[in-house]
Amino acid sequence: MSTTVDRLGPLRHAPFRWLLAARTTSILGNAVAPIALAFAVLDLTGSAADLGMVVAARSVANVAVLLFGGVVADRLPRDVVLVGTSGAAAVTQGVVAALVLTGSASIPTLVVLSVLNGAVAAVSLPAAAALVPDTVPAPMLRPANAMLRLGLNGGSILGASAGAGLVALVGPGWGLAVDAAGFAVAGLLFARMRLPRTGAAAADADSGTSRSVVSDLQEGWREFASRRWVWIVVVQFAVLNAAFVGATAVLGPVVADASFGRAAWGLVVAALCVGLAIGAGIALRWRPRHALGIGVALMVVAAVPVLALALTPSVVALVVAFAAAGVAIEVFSIAWDQSLQTNVPRDVLARVYSYDAVGSVVAVPVGEALVGPLAHTVGTVPTLLGCAALIVLATVAAAATRSVRHVTVEESAGS
Repeated sequence: MSTTVDRLGPLRHAPFRWLLAARTTSILGNAVAPIALAFAVLDLTGSAADLGMVVAARSVANVAVLLFGGVVADRLPRDVVLVGTSGAAAVTQGVVAALVLTGSASIPTLVVLSVLNGAVAAVSLPAAAALVPDTVPAPMLRPANAMLRLGLNGGSILGASAGAGLVALVGPGWGLAVDAAGFAVAGLLFARMRLPRTGAAAADADSGTSRSVVSDLQEGWREFASRRWVWIVVVQFAVLNAAFVGATAVLGPVVADASFGRAAWGLVVAALCVGLAIGAGIALRWRPRHALGIGVALMVVAAVPVLALALTPSVVALVVAFAAAGVAIEVFSIAWDQSLQTNVPRDVLARVYSYDAVGSVVAVPVGEALVGPLAHTVGTVPTLLGCAALIVLATVAAAATRSVRHVTVEESAGS
């Protein structure tokens, strides 16, 4: 089989095509949401602290529900889970859009809706991540992950670029409405997958027994904790995500409002997505044996856009910096997905993904909530420089670990 056919192979499988279409559609609208919500809050109060509280509320709910989401995704048909969560996300984002458009929004209301939206996302995330091996044969996992990433990144580029213009021209409410519509269409596309029931629920049905949520969580924890390379990378990203998301999601819009403007901030966010697309293209063609170790080390580049926000907040510098970070993030992400999907048993994969997600984002609400008040106290530039230093330190520590550098996709599921 030729290289070209190998790369296009996942598209021959109908479930994967529907998965690709659904996830691309949902991200097309969802890429608008962070920009629209950020400026909706700034229009409402003008406070970076309020913005941090709203986005942190979503992250807190996300972390709180993620482990339960992993159990659900291993017990129920994952395509059915995604249909339900897409519908729920459409409703919550639709309500936010209506409140902003009618001038009825308030910070407490936005916090509550952010909590609901974060909980819904927590159920969908493990299901979406663990569903890929159910849609293609094992040899096609790397190109399948790369194609999914390309679709997600393409939708993010278009959504962020168009969304920034939409927000600048007619206001953030319409951007949130586009997000709600994207989730609704994605739910219809997920419904076309019709995959057979797999995982813990299927095993329980065959054996005539039922399992408790606690026992499912314990089993998932054993699979997660037994792999040293997994939890080391998760600890790295607990620190990295808190610093990066806090700096870019909270202080980024503040810097934009004070310098180059809202519409240009959309271009900066889109540049990150362009970098992600380039990284996915690289990962589709470049297949090093120790891809995970390389990807982990490359995450030091994530400090570059944070430094640019602090030291050279110009559109050109930020576009280049965010694009470079996007390349690094995507090379890592595809290596990470393939490493988990080939080294973790499929019937516990969603739960391992949920422990990964909890660990990786557990400190994000702290970062989001603290950077605003910290910037008010010590200044925006020192806060951004501190975030960049944390990213570098966490990445160097993880990349120096032997178990991370040496993991390969050929390892057995019990490694």
